Amino acid sequence: MGTTQLESVQEPKYWHLKTVLSEALDSDFAVGEILPNERELAARFGVARATLRQALEQLELEGRLQRRRGVGTTVAPPRVGVAVSTAQRDWSGGGPAEAWQPVDCSVAVAPPSVAAVLEVEADEPVHIVRRIRVTNGQAVAAELLYVPSSSVPELSAIDAPSGPARARRVLRELHRLGLDGQDRSVELGSARVDDAKELDRLPGAPVLVVTTRYLAAGGTAALSVATYRADTCRLTFGDSGDLEISHHDQERQAS
Repeated sequence: MGTTQLESVQEPKYWHLKTVLSEALDSDFAVGEILPNERELAARFGVARATLRQALEQLELEGRLQRRRGVGTTVAPPRVGVAVSTAQRDWSGGGPAEAWQPVDCSVAVAPPSVAAVLEVEADEPVHIVRRIRVTNGQAVAAELLYVPSSSVPELSAIDAPSGPARARRVLRELHRLGLDGQDRSVELGSARVDDAKELDRLPGAPVLVVTTRYLAAGGTAALSVATYRADTCRLTFGDSGDLEISHHDQERQAS
């Protein structure tokens, strides 16, 4: 990785540095290799560490780099290719082995913004199901699924234990409800502490947040807030409305 003259470049210094670093990653580094520390890189390129961090953060967002706890900044492997379905059948537990895996379920008051979407009272407890999406042995997404009691009216009659078993009970009852449709939005966000831990990321790392509202009987039956690793996933929407995560090399091969 050589030095470069940045002072005469008109575009932002961090953006030009990002381009230089990206080229170096292709030619000088192998997947999983650890980059020199920030002080060494900043000195080598004659830039402030703040400029270097901007460039590294952009490369992380693009999936070229990963920041790993106790390791440092490494060259990222190719993005994982996996289809992610939001179809109702996944809730019943009958989906493929590599699907959303229930982790826990609790009954608690939802955040005010969630309560407003669910149209429940601000102090009304709801079921909160936590699931993890695993593919090729790697956690690529974490989800919080908020379900009001009105969507699973028979659940109170079931002696459901806590943890994953109760989560599966809630999902099965939701599956029986039937849905009229769904809508969703995608936005860039930062990993919260809980999500970062489950996804093996650092808190504040870039993530893609997919919010899905499930509709039934003219109202909102459930609300999903799923957090995807931005360095691992590229989300695409097919004709069916399902989400897919595609390997970034597939796009190159198809073009």
